[in-house]
Amino acid sequence: MKANAPRLTGSLPGPNAKAWVARDKDAISTSYTRSYPLVVSHGQGAELTDVDGNVFIDMNAGIAVGATGHAHPAVVKAVQDQAARFFHMSGTDFYYPQEITLAEKLGSLVPGKEPKRVFLSNSGTEAVECAIKLARYKTGRTQFIAFIGAFHGRTMGSLSLTASKAVQKKGFAPTMPGVTHVPYADCRRCVFNLKYPDCGIACVDYIEDVVFKKVVPAEDTAAIFVEAIQGEGGYIIPPPGWHEKLRKLADKYGILLVMDEVQSGMGRTGKWFGIEHWPGVVPDIVTIAKGIASGMPLGATVASRKLMDWPPGSHGNTFGGNPVSCAAALATIELIENELMENTLRVGAFMAAELTAMVERHEHLGWVNALGLMIGIEMVAKPGTTIGSPELRDAVELECYRRGILVLGAGPSAIRLAPPLMLPMAQAETALGIFEEAVTAVEHELGPKVEKAAKGK
Repeated sequence: MKANAPRLTGSLPGPNAKAWVARDKDAISTSYTRSYPLVVSHGQGAELTDVDGNVFIDMNAGIAVGATGHAHPAVVKAVQDQAARFFHMSGTDFYYPQEITLAEKLGSLVPGKEPKRVFLSNSGTEAVECAIKLARYKTGRTQFIAFIGAFHGRTMGSLSLTASKAVQKKGFAPTMPGVTHVPYADCRRCVFNLKYPDCGIACVDYIEDVVFKKVVPAEDTAAIFVEAIQGEGGYIIPPPGWHEKLRKLADKYGILLVMDEVQSGMGRTGKWFGIEHWPGVVPDIVTIAKGIASGMPLGATVASRKLMDWPPGSHGNTFGGNPVSCAAALATIELIENELMENTLRVGAFMAAELTAMVERHEHLGWVNALGLMIGIEMVAKPGTTIGSPELRDAVELECYRRGILVLGAGPSAIRLAPPLMLPMAQAETALGIFEEAVTAVEHELGPKVEKAAKGK
């Protein structure tokens, strides 16, 4: 089977895209980040068409959101059917079956044998805000541990947990007090200059041996917030034993373990949730968003019934659990369960193998982090080192766009591939071929310059 995309009609961006970008400059907040001038007209599956008729292969799915691809007929029908019944009736004040059914389904999917309760919101950052409030309310404690490189959102509570880029906090201090950041398990760039497995997973030991003794008392700590796989930080996969040790540490001091699955959840890694790759680790609270509803706004905070037991009025919102979003989520879950999980495993394994082989052919491709269709490729400045190159990464990202595939960066120097979970094998093959062409072109143009600049590091 041959992929139909990409099909490019001329130089990018085209005239219509240029006109929309110019209008955007005057109309939209300058706080938005745009990697390249893509102006979308419509999409189908893993293909996106821009306003000039150029067709791209979408390898980022709207930042890992469009799990079922663009305009999947089953999701479209679910949205249309629900919209014809009613759009909204505020689930925090009234009842409707769609919200309850979705909560029951999510409760059955989240790891752990205890029966669950669910708070539905509009986004990942709202799901995290709910977890912050719940953790403080139920423990009576005020302090939190989060990780360097983490991204938990941009509202003030979740922003306090975020430590992905300094610009995200610049000018907004003071954020919520009571958050201490510690190193994440980025073993290739270990801040302790140790090498796994000899390190004894030092970044978890650091919390107990240093933070709890010198910075914040364990008995004041309400929760540890952590991503199962660090997303914006660079698609970093912790080593075996890391999450298990973190769970034991939390249990030892009566601290809640909050697992942020906003990017790694809903089948993205080939399992419902990223933490399932560490069998036996059961979080106390799980936050979900992005791929949950194929692009409709929805977030969820899931905890045991015993934990999510707080009085009416403790937390709520107007639009969370919107019935149209719930309908989209139920259709999305059914598709992932019956079709897309298997495709994610099959296509993800193929892409990981191809990219690993590609690393051997390109000096500035450092390594591959991959679980399912959550794939990161590090760009390095000096061959054979872990010195990342943001310059090469940004150039590859732009070159991919110019050649018809849509990728995004993650962390300081990684390219992330997070395509729709329905990505056909033919399109995966085509996209990887174009990606390698882009890498080759960038290495030829910028490689020597970047290597020279990195000498001595």
